[in-house]
Amino acid sequence: MRIVLFGYGKMGKEIEQIALQRKHEIILKIDETNVEHISSDDLKKADVGIEFSTPHSVIKNIHTAFDVKLPLVVGTTGWYDQLEKIKSDCLKKDGALFYASNFSLGVNLFFKVNSYLAELMNKYEDYEVSMEEIHHIHKLDKPSGTAISLANQILEKINRKKNWSISEKKPETLFIQDVREGEVPGTHIVRYKSGIDDIEIMHKAHNRKGFALGAVLAAEFLHNKKGVYTMSDLI
Repeated sequence: MRIVLFGYGKMGKEIEQIALQRKHEIILKIDETNVEHISSDDLKKADVGIEFSTPHSVIKNIHTAFDVKLPLVVGTTGWYDQLEKIKSDCLKKDGALFYASNFSLGVNLFFKVNSYLAELMNKYEDYEVSMEEIHHIHKLDKPSGTAISLANQILEKINRKKNWSISEKKPETLFIQDVREGEVPGTHIVRYKSGIDDIEIMHKAHNRKGFALGAVLAAEFLHNKKGVYTMSDLI
C-alpha cells in the first residue's frame, strides 16, 4: 500500500518503520513544516492515510481525507466530542474511517478485562473505583483517550457511578488521576479499594511498537473499504 502519514512525531516514525517492514510505501509525511504545501493531487496518489497528529489539527486532517476519498486511520485522541458528526460526515461523503483510542492489542484485551471486572464489582458497593493514567509530558489531552474508553466501560457497568472527572472526587463520580512525566509510553491502572483489600488491573506499555503495529494493521484492514470501523472490527 501507498501510505500518507499525517503527523511525523515519535509515533509517526514508529509507524513508518513498521509499515516499511511490512513492504508498504510511505509516499508522504505531513507535519507543520509542509502542511500548507500539500495538494489534493498529492493525497490522491495514496491508498490510505494514518493520522497521529494533535487534537488541534486532527479534525481538519479527517475532513481533508474525506474530501479526496482517502481511507483514514486516526490514532489522535481529544476530539471524541465531535465523533458522531464525523461518523455522519464520513458516511455522507462515502469515506472510510478507522478510529481507536488505542491500537495496542494488549490494551484492547485490557478493555475486555476492565468491562468484565466492572460488571462483577457492580454489586459490591464497599469498593470505591478510581483510575490513574500516566503518559509522557508531550501528550496534550487529559485524560487520555484510552482512559476515557476505560472510564466509559466502568460507567456502563457500575450503577453507582454517573460520570468521570479529573478534578472532582464525589461519590457518584469516577475520579481519574492524570500524570504527565518524562518520556513514558503509557500506563493505565483501574483500582477497586475497600477497607479490607484492594483489587487493581494495569496495562503498561514498554514502547510504542504495539501501537504502531496496530495502526498499520488497521490501515491494511481499511484498504478498499467504506464506512466507519474500530478495533472491535479488526479483532
